[in-house]
Amino acid sequence: MISPATVRDFQLTRLPAAFLDDPYPWYAALRAQDPVHALEGGGVLLSRYEDAVAVYRNPRASSDKKAEFAPKLGNSPLYEHHTTSLVFNDPPLHTRVRRIIMGAVNQRAIARMEQDVTRLVDALLDEMAAKGEVDFIADFAAQIPIEVIGNLLDIPRPERSPLRGWSIAILTGLEPKLSPQMLEAGNRAVTEFIAYLKQLIAERRQKPGDCESDVLTRLIQGEKDGHKLTDTELYHQCIFLLNAGHETTTNLIGNGLWALLNHPGELAKLRADPGLVPSAVEEMLRYDGPIQLNNRRLLEPMALGSRTLPEGTPITIGIGAANRDPAQFEDPERFEAARKPNRHIAFGQGDHVCVGMNVARMEGRIAFSRLLAKFPKVELAGGPERDRRVRFRGLRRLPVRVE
Repeated sequence: MISPATVRDFQLTRLPAAFLDDPYPWYAALRAQDPVHALEGGGVLLSRYEDAVAVYRNPRASSDKKAEFAPKLGNSPLYEHHTTSLVFNDPPLHTRVRRIIMGAVNQRAIARMEQDVTRLVDALLDEMAAKGEVDFIADFAAQIPIEVIGNLLDIPRPERSPLRGWSIAILTGLEPKLSPQMLEAGNRAVTEFIAYLKQLIAERRQKPGDCESDVLTRLIQGEKDGHKLTDTELYHQCIFLLNAGHETTTNLIGNGLWALLNHPGELAKLRADPGLVPSAVEEMLRYDGPIQLNNRRLLEPMALGSRTLPEGTPITIGIGAANRDPAQFEDPERFEAARKPNRHIAFGQGDHVCVGMNVARMEGRIAFSRLLAKFPKVELAGGPERDRRVRFRGLRRLPVRVE
């Protein structure tokens, strides 16, 4: 049991040693003892499902991060990126960019992608079969979103190798506590990515792609009423698309296999009934989701439970905590592939619900359907290595043997 004194002293900037391996006992203790938990700097951490949803749905809970990020990131490339991208903006910029992107990731567009994603997954599985032992993250989970987002932006395949490294470095800049090395790597990644994008965008302006499938061409050409993004806005929406699409899907697939390997009964259910794969993907998102934290800032006072939080309060939404709230999910600590209902908030809710969530779902569904059909046996071939970040939950390495 985690003591009341430990809960009282809990801070995201100085975590208990075991938290990154398994944060869920701390989330449970926070929910039970202090669900609106005070953080240093005047913010709060929410761990109950109903509170998280209330903030997500509150139009006066702002996603703008200028006030929060200025003291942490300074006048830097990371600050420019994380205060310009779609996810950390309110209307009107958020509405404009979201509308442009949605046309390229709607259900019709996703249906067109499926054949290419299936072909990619099958090729990766053939390579795994030839090797016998692989790192599931590097050789499979991380390869899928890089190709999918690379295709959406129509980035030439030989130029995609730096993308994953840039994404990890930039998103690490969102951690609650940053080292000088993290800041240096993140700022360098933004600078290098923008330098690459300037060339790519210049070429695309000269030779536009198909607006039905090429998100970069859509962003360049803007909306039908003539509103166009500035060059700076354009660069950072492209970076955002890569980062968001890469991190969510890589962690979804890696965490998902790790959950199945630790729940052999549920893995057996999927093998016996492949029709359960879509619901299993939803359970992977709930049980050990790829993104654990999100943030808002109140533009007016808001009541949560017995407290009223003042205007200006920074709120950290505990997605991972909310997704295991027993008030919403029966037996929430159990991984259940066929769980229904499953109203998790892995993709957020409200106006900022993840624009690419159905792309990630499609990638996860195809990945696990084809993996389980290809290999009657998948087992650990060594110890996994956990990513040491707080906001993003995933594995750096997952050695597996396939037959």
